[in-house]
Amino acid sequence: MAGSISTVELEDGTKRYRGRYRDVAGRQHERRFRRKVDAQRWLDEQTSALVTQTWTAPERGRVTVEAWAAQWLDAQTGLKPSTRYRYRSLLRSQVLPRWGRYRLADVTHADVAAWVAKTSAGGLAPATVRQAHRVLALVLTLAVRDGRIPRNPAVGVPLPRVRRVEPRFLTREQVERLADAAGEYGDAVRLLAYTGLRFGELAGLRVRRVDFLRRRLTIAESATEVGGTVEFGSPKTHQQRTVPFPVALAEPLARRCEGKGPDDLVITSPEGAVLRSGNFRRRFFDPAATAAGLENLSPHDLRHTAASLLVASGAHVKAVQRMLGHASAAMTLDVYSGLFDDDLSALAERMDAAHDQAVTERAVGAVWAPAKIRDLDDPRPPR
Repeated sequence: MAGSISTVELEDGTKRYRGRYRDVAGRQHERRFRRKVDAQRWLDEQTSALVTQTWTAPERGRVTVEAWAAQWLDAQTGLKPSTRYRYRSLLRSQVLPRWGRYRLADVTHADVAAWVAKTSAGGLAPATVRQAHRVLALVLTLAVRDGRIPRNPAVGVPLPRVRRVEPRFLTREQVERLADAAGEYGDAVRLLAYTGLRFGELAGLRVRRVDFLRRRLTIAESATEVGGTVEFGSPKTHQQRTVPFPVALAEPLARRCEGKGPDDLVITSPEGAVLRSGNFRRRFFDPAATAAGLENLSPHDLRHTAASLLVASGAHVKAVQRMLGHASAAMTLDVYSGLFDDDLSALAERMDAAHDQAVTERAVGAVWAPAKIRDLDDPRPPR
């Protein structure tokens, strides 16, 4: 729709420039400016948005970020309980204190960038800064899709870099030493280290999902502590998978399953309750790690250990991915690329050996070729 700029004289004798245009529904919108150039810029932006169909009604962006964030969170039906809890916590502690009273239309890219920089400089961990920014970006993405703002001002904001902690790998001897020190939960230590289960998957494993004939575990459920309550849901990637376990774990698992029903948990607390990560570490894992001389170890380090033992056994990256339940082989390589360096060295050695063999065969062929040709061409019997 075409717009126009007119001059308005105020009571004090000063002038204002009024930009006006009509939207696709025929409603008129106007705004006043001190300078004509500002009025023209605003009018150009509005008419351009109308032409490119990115225009949004100004009144639709007047809802506050706090109100819209609540609506956004209610619409997230596919989230795991732990993810929903984390989103709600980030909104409450990081996002809404800064943006809650802002109207959606008033959030600018420069302000979001300044907020990220300030929180980073204030000592907040880079990972937390990135998570808080992601939540705000998701809230604003829904506002764009709903036609409340023309674009997402959180897109393209520079974010702090997260320094990845190097995975810690144990040897088999260290695993056994840790398992022996863990006493009655030594089988849990071995299960984590030799199968690569996440702790929540270990805690959520049920009797009917243990196949002793094929020595397989079906990983279809995970137990996660959310706000002090244990929630059962799908594994991290929402994908069910089958994991083999070594024969040495068959007897300990059989003892755990003895006398239990199909839906009972395999490994529980001494009182028979769900195994919680914090309690497990405090009562069993941390004392065992100290006794084994493996201070500052976490149960998740046993998952890394499983990956290293798999690669050392000759497992392909796709096999490691399926075993650990990663979303893709690219993720496996991203986390454990260093483990495959030995494979690259071995590959180089095999290529060198193949090259040397080819050179040798070619040299031998060059020696015998003239004799063979002469024998074929010469009718006389060989000497």
